[in-house]
Amino acid sequence: MSDPLLAPARADSEAGPFVIAVTLDAQGVRDTAPHQHARGQLLGARRGLLTVGSEHGRWLVPASDAVWVPPQRLHSLRSHGAAFSGWSVYVAPADCAALPAQPVALRMSALLSEMIERIASWSAQLELDPAQARLGRAALDEIVHCHVLGGDRIGLPMPRDPRALNVAQALIDDPADPRGLAEWAAYAHLSERSLSRRFGEETGYSLLQWRQRAQLMRAVERLAAGDAVTAIAMDLGYDSVSAFIAMFRRHLGATPTQYLKTLRG
Repeated sequence: MSDPLLAPARADSEAGPFVIAVTLDAQGVRDTAPHQHARGQLLGARRGLLTVGSEHGRWLVPASDAVWVPPQRLHSLRSHGAAFSGWSVYVAPADCAALPAQPVALRMSALLSEMIERIASWSAQLELDPAQARLGRAALDEIVHCHVLGGDRIGLPMPRDPRALNVAQALIDDPADPRGLAEWAAYAHLSERSLSRRFGEETGYSLLQWRQRAQLMRAVERLAAGDAVTAIAMDLGYDSVSAFIAMFRRHLGATPTQYLKTLRG
C-alpha cells in the first residue's frame, strides 16, 4: 500500500493555503486503497497511467486527463507500469462550491497543467501571497472550464442497483467472463429485461457495451504494465489479435502500440 502524497493532517484540514499541489516521480506500482479526506482532490499523471475508482465509476487517467474527487468522497487509485510521474491538487472544502459536486473525469488543458506545476512549487508554504492566491483562484476556474468542455473520457460508470452492481464488479474482476445476458440475469436474481434496463438507465450503456468498455480499460492497464498485445487479446477472449486491435482503434483512435507511446511521453 502506498503512502499518501499529502500528509493526512493537511488533506483533512482547512488550515494553510486553500489550494495545495504536490508532484511525485515513483518507481513501481502506486496503489492506494479506498479512502477519503476533507479537501477536494484533482489528480492526474504527467507520465504513465492511473486508474481512479469511486462509488460513481472508474476512470483511466493518461496524461491528457484528470479526475476530480469532491471532499469526503471515497476513492482509490492505482498506477500501471514500472515508472510513474503524477500530481495531485488539494482544495479546501470551503473553496469547492463551484467545482463539480460528483467525481468526474475531465480533459486537461495546457494552461491548467502549467498552473499546477507552479502551485506545486509552493507546496511547503503555509500561506499564499496575493499574487499566488490569484493564480490559485484562476486554477480553480480553469478546472471548471475543463469540466464544462466535457468530452468522452475513458470511464466506466457504475450501476447503483446492488444486484446490477454485483454483475459490474464481477466483470471488472474478469472482463473476459463469457457469460451472456441470461446467465448474468440469473447471477443477479433479475429478469433479463430488468438487468438490461438497470444497466441502460444507470450507466448509459447496455450490458454488452459496458463489458466491452471494461475490457478496453483492462487492455490499456495491461499495455501500460508492459504486457504483449497478443497476450492481452487472448486473455480478454478475442478470437484474433486483429479483432482486438480493431476494437481498440474504434474506441481510442489508435492501435495499442500507438496508444502506448502516448503513455510513455
